[in-house]
Amino acid sequence: ASGGGLDAEAGRILDKIPSGARVLRLDEFGPAIGSSDFAGKLASWRDQGVPDLVFLIGGAEGYGEAVRKAASDTLAFGPQTWPHRFVRAMLAEQVYRAMSILAGTPYHKA
Repeated sequence: ASGGGLDAEAGRILDKIPSGARVLRLDEFGPAIGSSDFAGKLASWRDQGVPDLVFLIGGAEGYGEAVRKAASDTLAFGPQTWPHRFVRAMLAEQVYRAMSILAGTPYHKA
């Protein structure tokens, strides 16, 4: 990471996380779950009254230790390494898909 390494980057990331937020770290070594299970996690956090959900997408060197510890959950889009911008698009689609599953719309099975 540029600008001081992973520790400095961790400080900048942690400063932006709202108090009380649920932090989900995307990491190739995390569990890969299906869309319906992901929807279930989002519904559970919603029902628990989680005020904010923060998704962290790591850079080429991964995460600093402080960021790893701040994450309450870890998720993978499989064991492959994906470009950062592509992961953002994949995550947006999976959140949309999860919301459609919870709403009972046909998008998930279309």
